[in-house]
Amino acid sequence: MEEVVTAGQLRERGNALFQAGDHAAALAAYTQALSLCDGEPERAVLHRNRAACYLKLEDYAKAEADASKAIEADGRDMKALFRRSQALQKLGRLDQAVSDLQRCVSLEPKNKAFQEALRALGSSMHEKMKTMSCTDSKVAQMFQILLDPEEKDADKKQKAAQNLIVLAREEAGAEKIFQSDGVRLLTQLLDTVKADLMLAALRTLVGLCSGHRSRTMAILAELGAPRLSAVLGVEHEQVSLAACNLLHVMFDSLKEGLQKDFRGKEDAVVLDSSKDLKLLIKHLLELLALEGASAHGRDNALNLLIKVVPRKSPKETNNSLSLWVIDQGLKKILEVGSTVCGTPGSLPVTENSRMSASVLLSKLYDDLKCDAERENFHHLCEDYVRSWFEGHELAGKLRAIQTVSCLLQGPSDAGNRVLELEGIMDSVLSLCASVCEAHQLVAVEALIHAADKAKRASFITANGVSLLKEIYKHSERDSIRIRALVGLCKLGSAGGTDFSMKQFAEGSTMKLAKQCRKWLCNEMIDAGTRRWAVEGLAYLTFDADVKEEFVEDKAAMQAMFHLAKSEDRSVLYAVASTLVNCTNSYDHEEPDPQMLELAKYAKQHIPEQHPKDKPDFVKRRVRKLLTAGVVSALACMVKSENPALTNSCRELISRVFLALVEEAEDRGGVVAQGGGKALIPLSLEGTEVGQTKAAQALAKITITSNPEMAFPGERIYEVVRPLVSLLHLQRTGLENFEGLMALTNLAGISERLRQKILKEKAVPMIEGYMFEEHELIRLAATECMCNMAMSKEVQELFLAEDSDRLKLMVLYSGEEDEKLRRAASGTLAMLTALHPAICKRIPQVTVHWLEILQALLLSPSTELQHRGAVVVMNMMAAEREVAEQLMASEMLEILSVLAKDKDKPRVAQAAKESLAQAVAYGLIKPNPGQE
Repeated sequence: MEEVVTAGQLRERGNALFQAGDHAAALAAYTQALSLCDGEPERAVLHRNRAACYLKLEDYAKAEADASKAIEADGRDMKALFRRSQALQKLGRLDQAVSDLQRCVSLEPKNKAFQEALRALGSSMHEKMKTMSCTDSKVAQMFQILLDPEEKDADKKQKAAQNLIVLAREEAGAEKIFQSDGVRLLTQLLDTVKADLMLAALRTLVGLCSGHRSRTMAILAELGAPRLSAVLGVEHEQVSLAACNLLHVMFDSLKEGLQKDFRGKEDAVVLDSSKDLKLLIKHLLELLALEGASAHGRDNALNLLIKVVPRKSPKETNNSLSLWVIDQGLKKILEVGSTVCGTPGSLPVTENSRMSASVLLSKLYDDLKCDAERENFHHLCEDYVRSWFEGHELAGKLRAIQTVSCLLQGPSDAGNRVLELEGIMDSVLSLCASVCEAHQLVAVEALIHAADKAKRASFITANGVSLLKEIYKHSERDSIRIRALVGLCKLGSAGGTDFSMKQFAEGSTMKLAKQCRKWLCNEMIDAGTRRWAVEGLAYLTFDADVKEEFVEDKAAMQAMFHLAKSEDRSVLYAVASTLVNCTNSYDHEEPDPQMLELAKYAKQHIPEQHPKDKPDFVKRRVRKLLTAGVVSALACMVKSENPALTNSCRELISRVFLALVEEAEDRGGVVAQGGGKALIPLSLEGTEVGQTKAAQALAKITITSNPEMAFPGERIYEVVRPLVSLLHLQRTGLENFEGLMALTNLAGISERLRQKILKEKAVPMIEGYMFEEHELIRLAATECMCNMAMSKEVQELFLAEDSDRLKLMVLYSGEEDEKLRRAASGTLAMLTALHPAICKRIPQVTVHWLEILQALLLSPSTELQHRGAVVVMNMMAAEREVAEQLMASEMLEILSVLAKDKDKPRVAQAAKESLAQAVAYGLIKPNPGQE
């Protein structure tokens, strides 16, 4: 039978967990106890304890609720009153917090903690009242200046707008604007259609909506989704971007809600924001197909949909929003993706619009969970393509082909499906020979995107290569020739880095690459066309001869970096791919020699490495890229908020960065050009491989640079989480090792950094690696623990009775590896100095303790001798019984010799203090010759 757990036992368990700092587990124990407890006094205590947990977990609304329940049972419960006052203070309800504290003081007038808390709260109340009385008149004054048509002083208006925006960022100020009829007045500012006033209104609304669901819902009801959508679609680029930012904040508040909301308001009615979410999304989808909307407004709408519709993680089970968007808006998204620029009646789009549409389609498709959902997606795409292809003459066929391109760049499975529809491929091939440049462009691009997909590559190799060669040789238009060349590059790079799998005749690849570099450097050609030259190089640089020529061509490198920093973000993936190839930072496994022999015997194909892909060549290429300014280009690419910076693109950039910091002497330059700053977001978002590569690059920088210089200010704290991620078991031994080394450096800097490492739950992982068989990893973990032991929380782990941590440190102080002994004995020296209890436990943890300490004192290394002498000195001072054990051994003789060693003054001083302590205990007689 299972043992029955009582409410009292659960409460005790909760108390123990709370004391140990595991507040979430303590909360669970108290909650379970509440479900078993009927007595009112016991329930009150449990509610009070839960309030303490919620305060630690920073959930102040729940802390206030539990404390209130305890106070209902006993109005004189000072602990509950004090906890409620702390919660109310954090929730901004200072008047109620003061009332609770005054009650505490009246119940226990001599309690200094209560008096001090009341004094501090009183002064902050005074400040708040002063501010609020000023704020009332200021808000009215600011709106008056902004809305007065007679007010001609531009500086005065600008200052009023800025003050309003700053005020809205503070919770008290935001609430004051909201309560002062601010939303109606802000709506008036929006309706002036003056850019500066609209920007002020939108930025103020961001402050009002940020993290506050009830206010967001009220503002949305007042403004209306159509108005917000219309502002997003305006021609003024900054206004559209500000509206995009406001909508993003509103989406976040509606989805996640309640961070800043005050209790009472929220409890009055259960808020359901799903209707508001769908209403906003519906208007964004309508904006996509609206002819009157601006091109950048359309891009902003696509970017918003990418950010807010698909699930953030596969762990979230509900993908209903994506399904709703597919049903309601897939065809509207395809309207953007199928737009053929320059044709009559086409939607206004930017060079990024179609790529954004592809990314959104890809994310929606990836968010689907079963075959039935995917089949519905395919049918909708096929219906859309057919609707244009059949019965719309040539213009319709172009739209259909453009849709195929958009899908092939996004959800390629859907692209392949529509490519197989009757007549599509034939139309692509026939339009490739069109005399009209615009038509030919659409068809050639579709052929190139189709060549990218293995499913169609064989068909296109058979039918498309000769056609593309004809176009490349005979077309008079560079814009067409460059695209045909990219198609040939894609088909010619099927062997990847395999030197023996050449698709083209010897020298053809070099000629194509030379032509790509020539076009890339030709500033007379428009940037959109030059982007295709980078696309070509992304494929051709699989060939090491092409890589070598490219890094020798400084003008071509800089032209590519310039494109990477341009407005056309669709070039990002091609630039990143080219750099991955040049730095050889793709994955390549060394073949098993036995398998090679078998393959030769069976006459199977064996991949071969190009001689110029050997490490020395790669190292030289990295240096040339660094000299040409690759780091600033990569940093600029990472800053992009564009959907073109996909997770796979981020992974490529992370791979390049890792290759750039491989050599220690290059790391300072990478940091100086903004590489360190760029790596942090790469390490926190993207594919798992990409995040790990970026984290490893951060580790390499942290190991060999001064972290405070490499990551100034608050940035150094952002580095901790990526470094801790390198300690996970699925990482490689090298990643574990570099993560530990980097954390060792950080842990030695400050207590705040050690607290951050503790918060990221790194200590159990560091401990785990102290048992690692690989001696370098074991050493790195021990050194890291040595620095972490400066924190009180880590010291308490060594004090725990049922732990082997202390035993391990004592045993490691006796290992053969001198660096390991140095780290372990250094930890012991510090711990014994701070905690006499540890001194008393050392003789209990292992029978070898004496010989280990003696070996330290007899070591040829002065540093080890000093650490050993300090440990012995601390143990002598801790307890007479321990001192007796030390003096009864050969330790007395060793200390006596060391005390006279004038060449090692620090060791001698520690030995003398140990002997003096032995004299004080009466264990030995003083030496008459001693000073």
